[in-house]
Amino acid sequence: MTPIPATSPTLRTGRLLLERYTPADEEDFVALFQDTRVSRWMGDGPASEAEDRALFGRVFTRVYAEERFDVWAVRREGRLVGHAEIKWTEQVGGHEIIYALAPGAWGQGLGLELARAVVSYGFDTLGLTEVHATVAEPNKASLVLLDRLGFEHVRDITEEDGSTTRVLTCACRPGDDAGGTASGVRAS
Repeated sequence: MTPIPATSPTLRTGRLLLERYTPADEEDFVALFQDTRVSRWMGDGPASEAEDRALFGRVFTRVYAEERFDVWAVRREGRLVGHAEIKWTEQVGGHEIIYALAPGAWGQGLGLELARAVVSYGFDTLGLTEVHATVAEPNKASLVLLDRLGFEHVRDITEEDGSTTRVLTCACRPGDDAGGTASGVRAS
């Protein structure tokens, strides 16, 4: 499949603003990814500060510059509170959403709002017919959140360390069957 060109437009929800990172976001980005309560669920887990700084740099030099995929800084009331992406991955054979919130933003329904916005963007803007997510089996909060959005468990991946990653797929608009709607997500 050919990747869909990325433009990372600004998205707005009731309480969140998803927009492209700026160079001024580096310290907050690194702080988010250095917090092991967050990074333990992301990619291969916690990385060194130097690796997270290099990752931030690649957002500009590769992801945005080459329009590889959509990636956003997630803000609430002007402050960086999270990170989000949607991109094609071989692991799921389709577009996968990735999202993270700083612990200070947990427990307020913002994760659901964030995931719903990214999934809606996948369906409404990218024209996808399904969206995927991969979640470490112990990450119960994300599994519950994605279930609420209509994601279904399709298979498990056994990782090299013996842990299990759940592969989930949503073939419906967020909230179609889960009691919510995608309305209120605006691209600009």
